[in-house]
Amino acid sequence: MKNVFVCGLFCFALAATVRAGPLKVYILAGQSNMQGTAAVRTFPHIGMDPETAPLLARMLDAEGEPRVIEQVRITYLSEDRSGNPVERHGPLTTGFGVRDDTIGPEFMFGIHMHESLNEPILLIKTAWGGKSLAQDFRPPSGATEEFPTGEYYRRMMAHVRQVLADPGRYHPAYNPDDGVEIAGFVWFQGWNDMTNRGTYPERDRPGGYALYTQLLAHLIRDVRAELNTPDLRFVIGVLGVGGPTELYDNPRFRGIHQNFRDAMAAPADMDEFGDTVVAVLTERFWDHQLEAAVAKRDDRTPEEEEIAQGASNQGFHYLGSGKMFAQFGKAFAEAMLGR
Repeated sequence: MKNVFVCGLFCFALAATVRAGPLKVYILAGQSNMQGTAAVRTFPHIGMDPETAPLLARMLDAEGEPRVIEQVRITYLSEDRSGNPVERHGPLTTGFGVRDDTIGPEFMFGIHMHESLNEPILLIKTAWGGKSLAQDFRPPSGATEEFPTGEYYRRMMAHVRQVLADPGRYHPAYNPDDGVEIAGFVWFQGWNDMTNRGTYPERDRPGGYALYTQLLAHLIRDVRAELNTPDLRFVIGVLGVGGPTELYDNPRFRGIHQNFRDAMAAPADMDEFGDTVVAVLTERFWDHQLEAAVAKRDDRTPEEEEIAQGASNQGFHYLGSGKMFAQFGKAFAEAMLGR
């Protein structure tokens, strides 16, 4: 894995040749689907679809290996299976997912931002599996005596502050005279709130997830306040496992899932945020063909067997599909850029 931070004459040359200006910083946060479970071995499946094959070409170098983008650096804070903090940093490439052979949205997000802006970029990613907004990420202005500010909200902000206190440690192109620009925040989370009947007892009714909307709006306000960025652009990756709910074969969870998605997207329609908060419906990228091939299991045709290799994890992790995660990253970047 090529994510070891190495510096020397190359770093000096990189810093000297890029155009002057603040180092752009983007924060990526959430739970397991922000971590990313798409194994690199699923990449060939991206090339099987003419619509996504161009993405694969952007993800690989001339030798057919995953790209290493020196101008984009990433620091990723998560934890190991024992709950101990683990932080990795270096040039953007594969390996910044749940394991060193996986990706999350950060890979294609960073590639698209790099190709669009052509300037140094630093990604600060904080993500932990199995975490809720109602408790683990609960923001300060949404805290109560029963539910104080969440431990993982505090960890997220502490890591962001740590990186911003010493950007040069994370990106060789950082120039203290130019400083940094905190340019955007991507939020991709939700599964643990959606399935929490205790916190959301009326989740099957319209407005049953109103608390989630309130807490996400609080998180946006609190992050902006703590970073002194009142208009910081927020992109919300709206949970979309299973695709559009109207296409569900089994209607059992259709109402619950749609209620949650509506609540998650709702801050983007709040007047106070104007056009600075954008919701991206990840349901648009659900791969029904892949889902069907994985579900068939025992009697697949050779073509279905080949398609099934595009999955590397379970359904609630978007099947660990590189095709889906690459599309998420591109869509998040486009929303960040206002395109």
